[in-house]
Amino acid sequence: MTTSRRSLAIALTMFVVAPVVQAWGPLGHSVVAALAQRHLDPTAETEVERLLAPDHTRLLADIANWPDQIQDDPAQAALWKQTRSQHYINFRGGSDCDYVPPRDCRDGHCVVAALQHYVDVLGDRSQPDAARREALKFVVHLVGDIHQPLHAGYRDDKGGNTYQVRFDGKGSNLHKVWDSKMLYSRDLDWQGYAKTLDSGPPVVLPAPIAPLDNPYAQWAEESCRITAEAGFYPAGHKIDQAYVAAELPVAELRLRQAGRRLAEVLNRALAP
Repeated sequence: MTTSRRSLAIALTMFVVAPVVQAWGPLGHSVVAALAQRHLDPTAETEVERLLAPDHTRLLADIANWPDQIQDDPAQAALWKQTRSQHYINFRGGSDCDYVPPRDCRDGHCVVAALQHYVDVLGDRSQPDAARREALKFVVHLVGDIHQPLHAGYRDDKGGNTYQVRFDGKGSNLHKVWDSKMLYSRDLDWQGYAKTLDSGPPVVLPAPIAPLDNPYAQWAEESCRITAEAGFYPAGHKIDQAYVAAELPVAELRLRQAGRRLAEVLNRALAP
């Protein structure tokens, strides 16, 4: 992210950085889902409610974390094994964030191809409701994943999972800091976080990246380029308040972009 984009992200943050107190996984996904639900058109909202009725909910936030939760359900072991590679994409590394499907998404095993698949299933009214409901859960979740920079990171450190850091005086890794710990430093629940992020001016989405004609690939490239910026990997492997002050607004901008884009995807897929 350029200095101007980082400044924009900071300007869009409506409150000062709070002290780091806790450990984005569930919180981030719920925030993205809640932001999207605020911007569904009436047709899409009605279809979401119909599809989710068997789960006794109408809230996207209630199903946003399901594709992660199945890893702990023995009854869903086969589905987790089949889908766990769909939550991320590994780019080559260095500063190369150009999406090359045969290299970066071999046999369709990456979040870019997965999103296209599940959006197609969701929008296909000839599919059984159960298949479309499952697709909805994956779409909501994977749009969040692809906007988390380290879900589009590099093979050499497994998306920051093997890059060890000190955060709040404790050992952690960079992926976990971005996935959870920085967001929890706001000390907000998902409803409050979504309300706060949605209370500012409408989020400005990046312009299309030529020659890409795949929006999901663009979102992955955007995330990858954030990880390639100077300072993203902290000097000395230490996450201090200066790092949080610079990077938390970037994470929050990605949440807002994900929410806006998820709403647009659902509004299109669920149109008559």
